[in-house]
Amino acid sequence: MKTVLITGVAGLLGSRLADWIIENQPDFKVVGIDNLSGGYKENVHERVDFINLDLAHEPKKLEIIFQKYQPEYVFHLAAYAAEGLSPFIRQFNYDNNLKATAGIVNECIKNNVNRLVFTSTLAVYGHGEGGVFNETQTPAPIDPYGVAKYACEMDIQIAGEQHGLDWCIIRPHNVYGIKQNIWDKYRNVLGIWMFQHMNGEDMTIFGDGNQTRSFSYIDDSLEPLWNAATRPEASKEIVNLGGIEEHTINDANLILRQIIGAGVAVHHEARHEVKHSIPTYQKSIDILGFQHKTNLREGLTEMWKWAQTQPTRERFVWPSYELDKGIYSYWKK
Repeated sequence: MKTVLITGVAGLLGSRLADWIIENQPDFKVVGIDNLSGGYKENVHERVDFINLDLAHEPKKLEIIFQKYQPEYVFHLAAYAAEGLSPFIRQFNYDNNLKATAGIVNECIKNNVNRLVFTSTLAVYGHGEGGVFNETQTPAPIDPYGVAKYACEMDIQIAGEQHGLDWCIIRPHNVYGIKQNIWDKYRNVLGIWMFQHMNGEDMTIFGDGNQTRSFSYIDDSLEPLWNAATRPEASKEIVNLGGIEEHTINDANLILRQIIGAGVAVHHEARHEVKHSIPTYQKSIDILGFQHKTNLREGLTEMWKWAQTQPTRERFVWPSYELDKGIYSYWKK
């Protein structure tokens, strides 16, 4: 059998992509890597060859995995995607996003991988142009997470020019759905609200809540992710991928509270973040065959049903930060 390698396989994107490949591409074996720092083994399909590995600190083990499995395609989805927290955990951010990616790029080159699909982020755009994010814009990130991801993008493109590595860079946006980590205090706002409500807490909104985001239900992006690896026209392309409807944070919170039938929202101090995030999507339709099938109300309804079936887990809270200066009051120890 041909082999596909997925990093971050215990997280939302990785676990659901593995599920989709197993169900729809029976000629491929799925090998999955994750260090379980932000994902859960229970998310991983039983037919995945799972390997617990820290990409940033175990390069020799990664080398052995590539030599053993010789993957056709690599989906590098592993990341710690906490934009707002990244200024306070800089070293961790660069280790787990930039350094980890460098190791993957090395092995893809050495083992003649057919294509590397890398999930970047809309954070590379910074404020964009009038809040609109188009793939032709020159990135200008405003936080260390966006900087790390943009550096990864550039490194991958250099590997393409110098070493002949084929690649496709995906910039997903505000992905949510079944198997998302709802126990992390710092990321995945929809999951944070679900956790807060289930634990008798108010739902927190930073600033006035008029920030706009294009939320993306994970299932709509699975086949397009596969197409990013396999379609000739996706070779060496950068593509925004995800939902085409913008919602304010206030609106998203209201929809969730209507689905739950309860809940209270409270506003905290604003944080350093992009106000409006409106990504273009035509390229994802033309190249990857993306179809926006699931609106926010439908997706949140499914996710809320799933969230209520999940085991009780402790919320992840950083025991200390690398930098305390300027930390927001709601994250202070």
